[in-house]
Amino acid sequence: MIERRDVFQAIADPTRRKIISKLVQGPLNITQIGEDFGVSKQAIAKHIKILNECGIVSMSQKGREQICEAQLGSLDEVTNWVTESRKLWNQRFEKLDRFLNEIKK
Repeated sequence: MIERRDVFQAIADPTRRKIISKLVQGPLNITQIGEDFGVSKQAIAKHIKILNECGIVSMSQKGREQICEAQLGSLDEVTNWVTESRKLWNQRFEKLDRFLNEIKK
C-alpha cells in the first residue's frame, strides 16, 4: 500500500503550483502540461506523480495518453490550516496591541 503524501508537499514547489493552475483550466496530457516549463517530460511526470499521490491530480488513460485533471478538494486541508493559523496570529497580535497600549499609559 502506497502512503499518501502530504498535500503541503504539493504546494511547496513553485512548478507544482503552476501545474495546478494550468489544470484548473481543464484536463491536459503530460506533454500539454509541460509546454510552458522548459523542463523534460520526465521532470513534469515526477511532479505529476507527487500531485497524484497528494490527491490533487487524478490521472486517466485515454488511448495512448495519460490525462491529468485537477482534484482541488484536498486543498481544503491547506485552506483550513491557513484559516486557523490566521485566527491564532490575529489573537496574538491583538494581545500584543493591548499590552503595548497598556504600557504606554
